Amino acid sequence: MFKTLINAFKVKDLRKKILITLGLLVLYRVGCALVCPGFDLSQAVGEESKGTTFFSLMNMLSGDALSNGSILALGVSPYITASIVIQLLTVAVPSLQNLSRQGEDGRRKISFYTRIAALVLALAQALGIVLSHRSNIQTDLLGLPTWLIATGIVLILTAGAMFTVWLGEKITQIGIGNGMSLLIFVGILSSAGSGLAAAIGQVGENIENLWGIIIYLVALVAIFGLIVFVDSSERRVNVKYAKQIKGRKMYGGQDSFIPIKMNASGVMPIIFASTLLTLPQLIMSIFWPNSNAYYWYQTYMGSSSWVYIVLLALLIFAFAFFYAQITFDTEDISRRLQQQGGFIPGIRPGKTTADHLKRISNRITLFSAMFLALIALIPSLAFKAINDTTIITLVNAFSTTGLMIMVSVALEFDKGLNAQMLMRNYKGFLD
Repeated sequence: MFKTLINAFKVKDLRKKILITLGLLVLYRVGCALVCPGFDLSQAVGEESKGTTFFSLMNMLSGDALSNGSILALGVSPYITASIVIQLLTVAVPSLQNLSRQGEDGRRKISFYTRIAALVLALAQALGIVLSHRSNIQTDLLGLPTWLIATGIVLILTAGAMFTVWLGEKITQIGIGNGMSLLIFVGILSSAGSGLAAAIGQVGENIENLWGIIIYLVALVAIFGLIVFVDSSERRVNVKYAKQIKGRKMYGGQDSFIPIKMNASGVMPIIFASTLLTLPQLIMSIFWPNSNAYYWYQTYMGSSSWVYIVLLALLIFAFAFFYAQITFDTEDISRRLQQQGGFIPGIRPGKTTADHLKRISNRITLFSAMFLALIALIPSLAFKAINDTTIITLVNAFSTTGLMIMVSVALEFDKGLNAQMLMRNYKGFLD
């Protein structure tokens, strides 16, 4: 990847795009450092963002902007949630399904609906954060009433979320790579750096903590290698195309394959499952913070309880199979193969091909779900087994979910950069 970056920097157009991308990413991190006036979240959200909770996910994606009470505290979380919802509705709602098949115009309309949904979710999340932490509002700000200060904070957080969406879209348009993914990548990298610095700072209190850091970082490298290996793994199903004569030319007759990635769903099942389990706790903390139900859920359904661990694993399995069916439509692939004169050797075209592909997909998804469940449960199990504050700080900083996102984004960026360079080589060859 570093070699690709060096070669890309030698091309003037690509160098300009890389610098623009870096500039917009720096602008985003500057915005994450600006504290929202009248709202102090450093202590409250800082404690809640530990472990595998809704706040921990938001805080990780925003690069500690949430725990710092920044104007960009919501980060890309509203847009990601909106994208997931719209993607699911595209499968369920016929009108959205038709839009997705209308080419560029359809994608532009779906993108507009996604932004509207992101705005609504940003407003709801900002309102939820302000209501759940109303005690942290600085009521003595310029002598203004509390409700007016709270309204201003909600509007600032919502505007910050939409500014983040605008930055991500600008990076995609005039930079290199997917803007939203790169913003997430930078946020996670920033959180990891802060956590590592905090862990190293604790070494001065007890030199034995240094060995814990070294052992954990070695284990982290092994987990990183496993994630890269799984993310790059795929099953290739051989496909042959029958020879067809059109006019005076013969088409087809070549061999190809259908690539089925082992972890096609990425980190989405983990995000779905963790959000679904922590959402009731978030709602109760907003509207019924002193109720017995809230304390019961926090005690017996919290991120460190065995019930939470078991339910998280089951939900990851369910969402992994659900997402695999959405992203890999075996019936549609079988129909396209038949229309193009393609077939899998030894398998009849039509429904038999679809069933064969579905069996392969289900087997691969089973191993993928097991891998995702293991990756998601490592932090929870670590919190139950380890009482060392230094190791817990590192587990918070280098979560396995964050590592998966970073690997996926890095590989996606590398592919995009290679595609840009290849396109310019072809252009030069044609000229």
